[in-house]
This record gives sequence, structure tokens and C-alpha cells, in this order.
Amino acid sequence: MFGFGKKSDINAGIEEYKKTEGAILIDVREVEEYATGHIPKAINHPLSQITSIGELVQEKDRPVFVYCLSGGRSSKAAEWMKKQGFSKVKNIGGIADYRGPRE
Repeated sequence: MFGFGKKSDINAGIEEYKKTEGAILIDVREVEEYATGHIPKAINHPLSQITSIGELVQEKDRPVFVYCLSGGRSSKAAEWMKKQGFSKVKNIGGIADYRGPRE
């Protein structure tokens, strides 16, 4: 479920997020990027501020789905969070490939 190795499909990732009880969806793009359009229910927490993610996600076993524009920053965010002990983090890729509604 939370594996590595294959290219992330953000559309499949959003479906998985919706089916995962207690999950949180985090957009790690910068504030200005988030303001131009984001996935509904996504919370903005820029990669540049990742060291304070514990204020947003206090339970390290809570399912967390992260995305950015193309998948690079979300990959870095997921890797950093896992090193900090977050056990259920999944990089779902980039909003550039997202086919659903935006806010």
C-alpha cells in the first residue's frame, strides 16, 4: 500500500486517500501555487516548512498522502517524514496529472 519503486498515479492515489479512514491529504507546493488551484480537502504545508509537519500531523501512524506539482517535492517530503518516524506516508505524485476537480 505504501510502497516505492513505481511512478505514482495521483488519480489512483486520490481514490486510495478517499477510502483510507483518518487519512490526511497534504499539498507540499508553496502557498502561491496552492492558491492557484488544489485538490479538494488538501491542506497546504510547503516542503520549505516540512520540519514543522509534526504540528499538523501529530500521530506518526496516521495515513498521510502527499503531492506537489510533478512529484519531486512530494517525494522529498515523504522521504523526510519517513525518516522522522511517520509510518504511513505515501507520495501520490503531481497535480499536473490530476484529472479531478480543483478548488
